Amino acid sequence: MAPRKIKKGLFITFDGPEGCGKTTQAHLLARMLKGKGYPVVLTRDPGGSPIAEEIRGLLLDRRYKRLSALSETLLYETCRASLVQEVILPALKKGKIVICDRFSDATRVYQGAAGGVANGLIRKIDAFACQGLKPDLTFLLDVSSREGLRRLRRKRLFDRMEGKPLRFHEKVRRGYLKIVRTEPKRIRFIPPISLEAVRERVWKEVLRVLP
Repeated sequence: MAPRKIKKGLFITFDGPEGCGKTTQAHLLARMLKGKGYPVVLTRDPGGSPIAEEIRGLLLDRRYKRLSALSETLLYETCRASLVQEVILPALKKGKIVICDRFSDATRVYQGAAGGVANGLIRKIDAFACQGLKPDLTFLLDVSSREGLRRLRRKRLFDRMEGKPLRFHEKVRRGYLKIVRTEPKRIRFIPPISLEAVRERVWKEVLRVLP
């Protein structure tokens, strides 16, 4: 199948509390779009570029438990600036579909709503780091904090962020739910349903924005 060309790139993000299944759904969507002949770039935040992957390792390292929320914010935004400049913007300019596992919403929630960093400050730093770039479409997958952490525990040891107390993760979830209410045009909220049901809803929404 010849690659399908689109005049304007499309930027799609997946986000949500720990264990919500966003990474799985991001990979499924990328596979489906590639199967239809669309040019796709699948990436993650933090990460996606060489320097961002290095900083990701520091952010998630369990040895650095005393890292403050403000320090986290600056490190995450440094990663994001590199990802946007080196990966996302070039791909969008070429008319590709970029799918990103987490993006700016995560900082607003983890370091803002749960960590206590002022939302206004995060927005200013993030706008600068992202050069004003915002997702065209965001899928926010939901799961209870206890269930999400239980899912992760079955797979592997927690990283530094996942290992934070349950009350922190409950604040994270409340922060995401608040974002849904404030940005309904960009964000598509998906409640805890089966993997296949989520995949179908994601595909239905993506079809609406594909050229």
